[in-house]
Amino acid sequence: MKKSLLIPLIPVAAVLALVMSHSCANTTTPPTGGPKDTIPPLIVKIDPLPGSVNVPVHDAKVVFTFNEYVTVKDPKSIVLSPPQKKAPKYKMKGKSLVVYFEEDLKDNTCYTIDLTNAIADNNEGNMFPGYVTTFSTGSKIDSMMVTGLVQDYKTLNPMKGATVLIFKDQSDSAIFKGSPDAAVKTDDWGFFCIRNIKDTVYRLYALRDENNDNKYDPESEAVAFMSSTIRPVTKMNDSIPELLKYDMKDTLLCRARKTEYELTTFRGKPSKQMIVNKVRLADRSAYITFMAPGADVDSLWIDNINPKRIITQFDPLRDSLELWVNDQRKMPDTLHLNVRYMKTDSTQAMIRTVEKVPLVAEKKSGAAKSSKKNLKHEDTTCVIKTVAQPETVEQNGITMEVQYPLVVAFFDSLQFKFTNPRQQEFKAKFTVTRDRYNLRLYTIRPDVTFKPGFDYLLKIPERVFMDVNGHYNDSSEVKFSLPKDEDLSLLKLVVKGTGGTDYIVDLLDEGRQKTLRSYRIDSDRTLMFPYLKAGLYSIRITEDPNNNGLIDTGDLLSHRQPEKVLFYKIKDKSLIDVLEKTELEQTVNLHELFDK
Repeated sequence: MKKSLLIPLIPVAAVLALVMSHSCANTTTPPTGGPKDTIPPLIVKIDPLPGSVNVPVHDAKVVFTFNEYVTVKDPKSIVLSPPQKKAPKYKMKGKSLVVYFEEDLKDNTCYTIDLTNAIADNNEGNMFPGYVTTFSTGSKIDSMMVTGLVQDYKTLNPMKGATVLIFKDQSDSAIFKGSPDAAVKTDDWGFFCIRNIKDTVYRLYALRDENNDNKYDPESEAVAFMSSTIRPVTKMNDSIPELLKYDMKDTLLCRARKTEYELTTFRGKPSKQMIVNKVRLADRSAYITFMAPGADVDSLWIDNINPKRIITQFDPLRDSLELWVNDQRKMPDTLHLNVRYMKTDSTQAMIRTVEKVPLVAEKKSGAAKSSKKNLKHEDTTCVIKTVAQPETVEQNGITMEVQYPLVVAFFDSLQFKFTNPRQQEFKAKFTVTRDRYNLRLYTIRPDVTFKPGFDYLLKIPERVFMDVNGHYNDSSEVKFSLPKDEDLSLLKLVVKGTGGTDYIVDLLDEGRQKTLRSYRIDSDRTLMFPYLKAGLYSIRITEDPNNNGLIDTGDLLSHRQPEKVLFYKIKDKSLIDVLEKTELEQTVNLHELFDK
């Protein structure tokens, strides 16, 4: 394996010697017909030298001289720590990059400038791997450091480009003020190293800093925080690998770096509550969205519509409300909705308010407006989507979702049949339940045990359902059987140590983007994940103390972390390799896993 350590903490003279050994390959204009220049630029001089003290606070500048002509690819990647209100400025002077500041530096402060991902050579665009230089406006260089990892709270995937900040100020308001004592960006692996800091107590945060102001905006940004204060325990020296710059493609070396802290980012609850969006979906349907979850709606009504004719439904977070009008009369171009709810006023207080919300129908072209010939069949039909996923039908049943809420429903008219391998046909009873959060979604569970080799059929006759538009359904049917592929595999997860706590256990694909199967449990049991193709999978386990089936976010001001999410690991690897035609059994003790 080729190592890819780049520009470690060595004196500039040593860097110069390294540069000179490659100087023939870094000319400004390579010889015609010669090999392509693939060597990144190198620093040959820094002024002031790394580790300089008593640097003037006024009109300070740092000059980086390279062995070839370079350009600044990303000015935002020239990072000064601790940061100023205005980002560092730069100009090119020959082969030198001059970094200067529009504000005076602070007295007796140790600064670092990081050039990672900022510089490339002029000819081939070879990226300069990065370098961190240190100087102080006082009489000494601070020598402590901390390392860590920033990750997303749902997927635990590393968060690239997050801003990590530390504050000596212990107050909750510090992160909102934007005056950190140090700030760095995470690399492709979510890794960070805050270096050259004092030996004292700090608050540690991470932000998805959308506007690069080093302040937390709860309305638009994700945040992470350590529940307790931290104090650096590691003193810097040239042998510490975490201080080096790595090729981000070097997986082995990047993952080998030690991390002292793990920060999990989440989107907190906005501090204000108001209606922020409104959409008229069709003549009799619309939705409104709120800025914050947990909307407290006392009542709502539509002018000139009988309130009993209005059907409403909140989403699980109560930040989006759908509504339908169960009235077949011609609807006006604008429905005047009135919502009585708790809204944030100009003094930031929550008051009961009646807000008028106009729901305007989308304007149609003249041809579409005047001619019924433009109507599609689904425009005059109760549209039904019925799904029986062979891999999950045993657990999830058959799902039936309608486009608009039903006002007439004869579920007894549905027929469920199955045929055994001898082609003998049988009928079976079934139960129907409506979803807790989606009143248009139903689950149909036949009173049979599904078996391999059997064929199953659900038949929906025509005109057994009518929706709020007065439209009836067409006849339809869904056929299914259990998967027959002999190459499929089974994963069994023996879960112990639940202790009466509620958990959500999800099987995810390799990229952790798709949930293939999910369980909610509150006791020890064996979970079955059948019909798996050969490949890599992840098992995500979430503590769910409020038993709402959601991965709840955290809250910074109340010091509440998001619900804890962990991935089951085999030999420190969170990806489970499932081979063809195998039955793999694993055991996890949740008490031990979450108490580590």
